[in-house]
Amino acid sequence: MALYTQPMLPEGSMKDRVIVVTGGGTGLGRSMTKYFLQLGAHCVITSRKLEVLQETAQELEKETGGKVLAVACDVRDYESVENMLKQAVEHFGKVDGLVNNAAGNFISPTERLSHRAFDTIVDIVLRGSYYCTLAFGKYWIKEQIPATVLNIVTTYAWTGSAYVVPSACAKAGVLAMTRSLAVEWAKYKIRMNAIAPGPFPTEGAWSRLFPPALAETELGQKLKPENKIPVGRVGEHQELANLAAYLMSDFSAYINGEVVTIDGGEWLKGAGEFNMLDAVPQQMWDMLEQMVKAKKGNS
Repeated sequence: MALYTQPMLPEGSMKDRVIVVTGGGTGLGRSMTKYFLQLGAHCVITSRKLEVLQETAQELEKETGGKVLAVACDVRDYESVENMLKQAVEHFGKVDGLVNNAAGNFISPTERLSHRAFDTIVDIVLRGSYYCTLAFGKYWIKEQIPATVLNIVTTYAWTGSAYVVPSACAKAGVLAMTRSLAVEWAKYKIRMNAIAPGPFPTEGAWSRLFPPALAETELGQKLKPENKIPVGRVGEHQELANLAAYLMSDFSAYINGEVVTIDGGEWLKGAGEFNMLDAVPQQMWDMLEQMVKAKKGNS
């Protein structure tokens, strides 16, 4: 079994930490929560779907032996965020970590979007991350609690990307918030960092961004994420969970205001002007080399 699919940190690395994970009921949020629990943390998972959260909480407690509180919360509503924080503190006595993972996204030509569709994504990703960070920050500063925030962004937060413009705008805002508050709130012993994941298959996001109707076509095969990732594969959930746990733990105490990319080199491959020359076969390189030598000999 590959080493990168295994847990990374020593047991007990997050003992007695209380961490809130938005969007923690499914996908990458669930995977991160599971590893936090395995390392000794107590977790609060939130989303709008309480039944899903409660089912996940029961499963994770059974799998890890940890304690999980499921709280329904609409991160687009500040009062709902404050109520979620209140329940978390009442249940566990404190909160000292926040993972802003709740997100929404879909692919579409921008001119086909209504302003409401744009608002939906920006409200969840940017407004939701800001509301949670603000509410928790006020609590930590008032109670003088050292804390850590981890924001899940994306590589197109700094490159931009066609066909996901609402998400790109929102994630760019979250990244700016991360870097800004890392400086402003460090004096309160609050650290802010971000992770920019590449493709990590999840049932929900994958079905929206790579619909089966497209994925099963010839074009879909050409567009498979693996084809544009230098290491030739998509990510394993444990890899992301390892990185998230490290950034939420005291092992990373000197890291503040950073965004860590974990994408197998995907965005760099797309950014390099001549990276598409990967497609040139060795025989053609041999021919091109002979042509260059011949040209030099004739000059």
